[in-house]
Amino acid sequence: MKRVLTAVAAAALLLALCIGAGVGCGPQKPRVYVYNWVDYIPEEVVKEFEKRYGVRVIYDMFASNEEMYAKLKAGGGGYDVVFPSGDFVSIMIKEGMFKEIDKSRVPNFKHLDTAILAKALFDPGSVYSVPFAIGAAGVTVNTERVSDFPRDWRIFEMPEIRGRLTLLDDMREVLGVALSTLGYSINSTTDSELEEAKALILEWKRGAVKFDSETFGRGFAAGEFWVVHGYAENVQLALEDNARDKAYFFIPETGGPMYLDNMGILKDARNVDLAYKFINFIHEPQIYAKIMDFIQAPSINVPARKLVTEEPMYPIEALDKMEFKQDLGDYLEVYNRIWQEIRVGG
Repeated sequence: MKRVLTAVAAAALLLALCIGAGVGCGPQKPRVYVYNWVDYIPEEVVKEFEKRYGVRVIYDMFASNEEMYAKLKAGGGGYDVVFPSGDFVSIMIKEGMFKEIDKSRVPNFKHLDTAILAKALFDPGSVYSVPFAIGAAGVTVNTERVSDFPRDWRIFEMPEIRGRLTLLDDMREVLGVALSTLGYSINSTTDSELEEAKALILEWKRGAVKFDSETFGRGFAAGEFWVVHGYAENVQLALEDNARDKAYFFIPETGGPMYLDNMGILKDARNVDLAYKFINFIHEPQIYAKIMDFIQAPSINVPARKLVTEEPMYPIEALDKMEFKQDLGDYLEVYNRIWQEIRVGG
């Protein structure tokens, strides 16, 4: 998921420059370092946390799990709280990258939908992670430009949208979509199925402008792209209110990847107490409702469902045929190879 908090980042940079220059900035507040998806938490929620606890949130963002994981493995960031998707939670648990979650320090955990928790097989019992949000990428269509189209992933093959299409720059999402279109599991570890998926994506690629996980919403809003693969909220946030009616979003009934993004505390976190406070704060029903109003996703926090003021862009039932991405183990290298062949292939 994904939303840019430029004001928060700018404030953090200003403080750093102020201190570095020796200018009087006042007493330095305690800090908590958060690494989250682009476009995922509204600025007002971050500011409310800062105000309540008298702290500063240093907030960085990533556009893919791979980007987040590579940065952490390279030793970058010094983060306390990170927001990986389920398959990467599993990988990071195996790598010993998380502290165990002391649920006595997250009393708002009780608000989470137990049916969702039961599906979180990447971390049974939520020993190392606290679920944050569930959802799926889908397709957004500019209905002023494209009026007749299939409500499934085969929309990417339409000649009418050649040069006006973007696909997510996300290996598991794109390969998962192709696998599900072919009737296979998005977690397939069968070589022949992956080769079929590769061929299908290369066909889609011929009509696509690019693989893009960051700017497709703005490009759609500007009229540059007519059909985009991605998260509905990225498009909706980029559109003016009077233009949102032309953006039709759907999740194909044939299935595809879905995600459960989570909050975890890194093993080497230096601000553990604030990390717990941040995670617990997120799941206060009133706070969580603000976040869901912002991203308009289905709420996994049960009391918050009665507090949201915006309808989610799709009901949780739309995810019934979707699959969670699972840790592929050593077979991930096969996915990486095929993805690179797709990226450089014609």
